[in-house]
Amino acid sequence: MSTRSAGDVALATPSGAREVRRFRFDVQALRAVAIGAVVLNHLWPTYVRGGYVGVDVFFVISGFLITGHLVGEATRTGRIRLGAFYARRIRRLLPASLLVLAISAVLVWVFLPYPRWERNAAEIAASAGYVENWLLANLSVNYSAANDSASVAQHFWSLSVEEQFYLIWPVLIVLTLAALAWRGRRVALTRTVVTVLVGILVVSLAASVVYTAAAPHQAYFVTFTRAWEFAAGGTIAVLGARIRMPRLGANIVALLGFAAIGVSVFLYGSQTPFPGVAALLPVVGTVAIIAAGTAHTRLWHSWVTDRMPVQWLGGVSYSLYLWHWPLIVVAPFALQRELSGLIRISVLAVALALAWVTKLLVEDRGRTWRFWSTSTRRSVSLMLAGMATVMALAGALFVGYQVQSASDSPELPVSTGSCVGPAALADAETCTDPFGPPASAVMTKKNEYYYAPPECEPESPRMAGGRELKHVVCDFSRPDTPSEDVWLVGDSHAQQWQGAVFELARERGWRVTTSYLGGCPVADVAFVGFRSPAAPSDAAACREWSRNVSAAILDARPDIVFTAMAARLQLVDDGSGRPSADQFVDGLMKDWTQWADAGVRVIGIADPPFNAEVRSTDCVLLNVADPVVCARPRSEAQPPDPIVIAGSRIARPGIGVVDLTDRFCDAQKCYAVVGGVPVYFDPDHLNLQYVRMLAPDLAAALDGL
Repeated sequence: MSTRSAGDVALATPSGAREVRRFRFDVQALRAVAIGAVVLNHLWPTYVRGGYVGVDVFFVISGFLITGHLVGEATRTGRIRLGAFYARRIRRLLPASLLVLAISAVLVWVFLPYPRWERNAAEIAASAGYVENWLLANLSVNYSAANDSASVAQHFWSLSVEEQFYLIWPVLIVLTLAALAWRGRRVALTRTVVTVLVGILVVSLAASVVYTAAAPHQAYFVTFTRAWEFAAGGTIAVLGARIRMPRLGANIVALLGFAAIGVSVFLYGSQTPFPGVAALLPVVGTVAIIAAGTAHTRLWHSWVTDRMPVQWLGGVSYSLYLWHWPLIVVAPFALQRELSGLIRISVLAVALALAWVTKLLVEDRGRTWRFWSTSTRRSVSLMLAGMATVMALAGALFVGYQVQSASDSPELPVSTGSCVGPAALADAETCTDPFGPPASAVMTKKNEYYYAPPECEPESPRMAGGRELKHVVCDFSRPDTPSEDVWLVGDSHAQQWQGAVFELARERGWRVTTSYLGGCPVADVAFVGFRSPAAPSDAAACREWSRNVSAAILDARPDIVFTAMAARLQLVDDGSGRPSADQFVDGLMKDWTQWADAGVRVIGIADPPFNAEVRSTDCVLLNVADPVVCARPRSEAQPPDPIVIAGSRIARPGIGVVDLTDRFCDAQKCYAVVGGVPVYFDPDHLNLQYVRMLAPDLAAALDGL
């Protein structure tokens, strides 16, 4: 999201007219509104839930400014100097962005635990190449990536979209000029450009609506769902000279525009399908404000928007956007405490100070530095050198992660003892400090719940109902011992139990087949989403997979089926109006009964207590000396679970439920550290080491059913 320090705007005029430049206080104020919305949303997301629309405001402004300058140049000279344009963009944007990325890499190295270096390295490198939005779009389809902690460069996704616009849009105008010359027609450039812009707007907006409905997580990041926002700004830039609103009408339109942005900032939230149709409100609001100010220098809102603090904030908005997010990510680790209200205010103050210094010493001087401002070639060369430097720092982070993690092995024996791990809850009064500091709070490779031991084969397809069903076979059988065929199925909340299941399998010689689909239950229910409504195609794929798993179990008839899932977080709706939990219980009972009728022993595993829903995901890391502060009331952390309810209602042989809540909670509280071992690996899943320690409890419960 670029800003121009001078704040001057090129107003496109009819062919042959001279380009007019004047300072647009309203545009500068829009930058201030946009950056304020974004920063407040990141610092206080509970109160400014829709502040992310500030990015869309920036996109419209960028389309307006860049199109105005390009069309103005083409109108005056009949051509566009692409090299000079790109060199100006390089000098304007890259010094500050590459500086922040480089410093962010160093901050990650110094303050963040090393397991987070790998993801940060990838995103810093992607941001240096301005493809961060595509990386995040790709990661958004990876269920496990949804539980990764935010990186210091995550906010560069919007800058990547802008840079891609800056790269493509001038070329389109050049091609338009070439097409007009080739046809030998003296067609007004503005008319042709408006036609192109309107075409982009219509196609991109339609794509945004469709893709937001079909793949909402990816749609948020990809370039083609945002192109229409730039086109909207570009259209008003080209047509601006022809807009002549009466002053009263302009005042009303501008106020309605600010109201539209304000409504979206405070009424939108994380559950709002976005961008799609919802993005029309802030985009139209921004267009309205810009259009209203085209013919008038001062309007009713000017007595606020023209004030120095507002204009100053608009002027530093680019640097503030760059700095605020890395500070938010790093501050808790640098200070070793969670973000309190005072710390959030301090982060904001530091970000504002850094933005001001960066604006003066980097943005402004970088744009006018004679050494590269007089040479396009030197501008490009220094850009490449800067990008290479940042990528080298990202590479160093990645190598550091590899070196640090080389000694981690999930195969190492787990610690044992009456006061170690979950055993400490068996008789907490005999342990000196059952909920005290962990030996290590950093989650590494040895803690990855999804680790598969050497006995597991690569994922392979299995025919089920005429379709392929992905599954993994882990063979722990022994030639001299009869082997039982055991299945473990469900979403990743089933996968997190495989550490304990594999411990039993190794002890008892089982042959284990696993089949998982992230966020998807194995139950005969009308699944519609995990935590929030899923795209219809994703929901349909989940339902199909679930039915294929059930059919495969009936076909294979294993001795035992363990099944687990995040039933409390999955949304089901069969249209009956009944409570979701009741529908889920009925769906579980239907599947379990069918499996039991086929001679399968069915064991449901109750979900463990919530983590991210009830505490900060970094609570243990930031309270290593006193992790008891991360404990939460049992009634809050362990609400009713449909799996437990289904087990209590289906009283018949061959079906049982294992509920190990007492290995996470005492009568009053549920803990994040027990017996010196962190309970959770990430916001949503258990620590593999803790789960392996639960194998004896799982065995005792299994044998007692």
